[in-house]
Amino acid sequence: MAFRADEAAANGFERARSYLVSRNFTPAEREQSEKALLEIVEECGPVVEGYPTWHPLVSKHDDRNPETYPSDRCGYRGLDHTVYFAHGFLTCPYVNGQEVIDSAHVLLDHPRASITAELVDAPFYNTGTQPVLVRCEWSSSLEPGKMVPKSLAVPLMLEQELPVWRWSSRAENWETMRPYLLGAPHGSRSSLFVSQDTALAMKKVYMVLVESGMFGPLKMG
Repeated sequence: MAFRADEAAANGFERARSYLVSRNFTPAEREQSEKALLEIVEECGPVVEGYPTWHPLVSKHDDRNPETYPSDRCGYRGLDHTVYFAHGFLTCPYVNGQEVIDSAHVLLDHPRASITAELVDAPFYNTGTQPVLVRCEWSSSLEPGKMVPKSLAVPLMLEQELPVWRWSSRAENWETMRPYLLGAPHGSRSSLFVSQDTALAMKKVYMVLVESGMFGPLKMG
């Protein structure tokens, strides 16, 4: 089945609304929560299931163990009940949301983006939580639909993948790497992070690396 970005984004939003806008809220709280969720999507892009490993929100990880979700392995602390957006995530701990903010603020500066975090003045997930919105603020303009342009995606992918040659003994094929490099959800040639044109450029560059033999022989199967 072909990947349809609009359909994937709409389905993601409905899942996020069901998860974050609690039935325990009063009608006024539900209205406030839904309005705030729409504003977050407008600012941070569509709801996603996982990030490309080169995305600034997850790029501070062990080089041999790439991450696609924000966690303590990426430098965050205190995350709980978390929903991901293309360029931010909302997490709803019951205690000490400040711990999330403090951990995000000490992440090393990224060459093309900054990570910010702040408490959200709206109810999410359940009564008593301290919702925190962590944002990726890019220094360059994004493409329509909050897509990362290939002028950013390709070099970030290269920075991620080039060091692997130092220890790799086998090369992964594109089909195996696609979820890690395009994010989730994704199709064969695009995702909610990158357009078809950008994904094709990324594939071409990645396959040049593989075909050079720098990672070792290509894994079969």
